[in-house]
Amino acid sequence: MPDPEFPERFFEREDEAPDSLFYGEPRFVAHIDDDTITALTAHYREFLKSGSRVLDLMSSWISHLPDVNYARVSGLGMNERELAANPRLTDAVVHDLNVDPRLPYEDAAFDRAVIAVSIQYLVRPLEVFRDLGRVLTPGGRVAVSISHRCFPTKAILAFRALGPEDRVRLVSTYLHHAGFVDIAFEDRSPPGADPLWIVVGTRPLPTPRDTR
Repeated sequence: MPDPEFPERFFEREDEAPDSLFYGEPRFVAHIDDDTITALTAHYREFLKSGSRVLDLMSSWISHLPDVNYARVSGLGMNERELAANPRLTDAVVHDLNVDPRLPYEDAAFDRAVIAVSIQYLVRPLEVFRDLGRVLTPGGRVAVSISHRCFPTKAILAFRALGPEDRVRLVSTYLHHAGFVDIAFEDRSPPGADPLWIVVGTRPLPTPRDTR
């Protein structure tokens, strides 16, 4: 069911067939150009501390991570062959978040999470982000990068209908309703290249009442 906080039509798609059919064959393509990939990697270098446990949500064959050692890089995606080809992943799972938004990980399993230019495909985003809060450690952070390319038949109506500023607001609203705090936005778009907008949020630290 769609999230009740948003109009139902926001999450409609041209192709409502099971996503497992669409993503059944691997697509070894880059969804942003080289300069924008470089900009995203530079952001990750700042955002992802060495030794962190990283969840690459909606992952594929490339994660755009910098040459930094992480304790764990877990990829969750839709195609087994794409995930197997990703050299940065320490473990991977095929999981359709539009069918089951609960993440197959233990509580507080990760310090950081990233979603690279694929947020437009989620039809149950609040459920996904609420459960993402569960698998992040308190104080853990997520970075959602947004550009303008997509598989149009699988992108939700909101992404196709809204302009860049409203897309950023929409993702920020997802995070807010899911309980994230310190939500912020950065424009990392390189000149003359694909745009790159990044929204970050933080899982709150427990309050004194929570720790009793």
